[in-house]
Amino acid sequence: MSTLIVSLPAAPAQPGPSLAYAYTLTADGHTALQHGTAAAPLLPAPARPGGEVVAVVPVQALSWQRVQLPAGVGLAGLSGALPAGMGSAAARLRKVLEGLLEDRLLDEPAQLHFAVAPDAAAAARAGAPLWVAVCERAWLRAHLQALEAAGRAVARVVPEFAPGATASGAAEVHVLGSPEDPWLVICGHGAEQSVLALPLSPESWHQWAMPALGGAPGGAVAVDGGAPVLAEPAVAALAEKLLGAPVTLHTASARALAAARGRWDLAQFDLASTAHTRLVRKLGGAANALWHAPQWRAARWGAGVLAAAQLLGLNAWAWQERHALAAKEAAVRAALTASFPQVKVVVDAPAQMERELELLRQRAGAVSARDFEPMLAAVAAALPPGQLPTAIEYSLGELHLRGLAPGADEQTALRTRLAAAGYDCRLEDGALIVRAAKTP
Repeated sequence: MSTLIVSLPAAPAQPGPSLAYAYTLTADGHTALQHGTAAAPLLPAPARPGGEVVAVVPVQALSWQRVQLPAGVGLAGLSGALPAGMGSAAARLRKVLEGLLEDRLLDEPAQLHFAVAPDAAAAARAGAPLWVAVCERAWLRAHLQALEAAGRAVARVVPEFAPGATASGAAEVHVLGSPEDPWLVICGHGAEQSVLALPLSPESWHQWAMPALGGAPGGAVAVDGGAPVLAEPAVAALAEKLLGAPVTLHTASARALAAARGRWDLAQFDLASTAHTRLVRKLGGAANALWHAPQWRAARWGAGVLAAAQLLGLNAWAWQERHALAAKEAAVRAALTASFPQVKVVVDAPAQMERELELLRQRAGAVSARDFEPMLAAVAAALPPGQLPTAIEYSLGELHLRGLAPGADEQTALRTRLAAAGYDCRLEDGALIVRAAKTP
């Protein structure tokens, strides 16, 4: 499953014919197959069936709030598993968040979109505070509707940066944007590992970035011992000037790939998708990771080798079985032609051998189990006392006896005795039909 990652423009930019979205197309979630900018109708479609579209909300558009939920607030369906629409549980949670955040927000809560952290349910059960992402609802909904109208319906909405531990375990400094509008972003900031985003300036750099990198505010920093500074190419020179050392280049496309691999999904509450869509999305994401992700390469090779070994083993076993069956058939044909040299063409060796044996018996005047006398003797020995047939017919190894009316128990005993003598029997139309049992 391939993924189209669309980076939304920062608010207050609204959708329109002239608005271009930055995008990244990937097959495994780690490597970009294609990236660039295009209007919504011109965005490439995911290459494989079942591919998903992921929207990335820029860091400038999000506000991160830390809240403590009151006891007794229902948490079923948190973090992307909320029911589609505003059900009673989701509406109640939305009202609780509005009350908790009302005094911290500049806009009216009704105009904002909320999303809780993926581990919100576990944090609430443990009595710990949880992160809530806040952004402008009308802005987000307008872009999602524009992408859907262009045939690029968004399956997940992820933040460009999210609170929590970074890959290095320390605070990470990002410089992004353009030379005219540079931004400083610090991930894993402070004891709560929050996200700090503010316009880049010498003052903000020395006040926030230098301490995050292990130096004193306004002082020097041990570059070799601190966390790396990741900068977009457009602002790398500015970051190097402020740092006084080279920085690590990190493109917007690579940042979008990292954001799409995160666990966050901002499509909650009134933007939540249905349970079926979420299940398909999760299964598709898991299948995509198993099939394309580099960390699963060894497992894919192992599964391929195992499947190949099983296929080779089955083919070898089938070849041995066919060889053994052919040898047995050849032995039966050899036994037939050795015992009866007059048989020149072998079509069905067992049937032909039985026919030749029958001819030998007839020539020798011997009787077989299919003849009338042995069959009648076996029936006479097996019939219950007092049961005598009123009519007897014989034709081609089959004996018909009429006028018998054995009970259920007597029928069972009759079948058992005749089976021991090598005969099958059945009652049909008031007649007992007896014939020699077929040999395996």
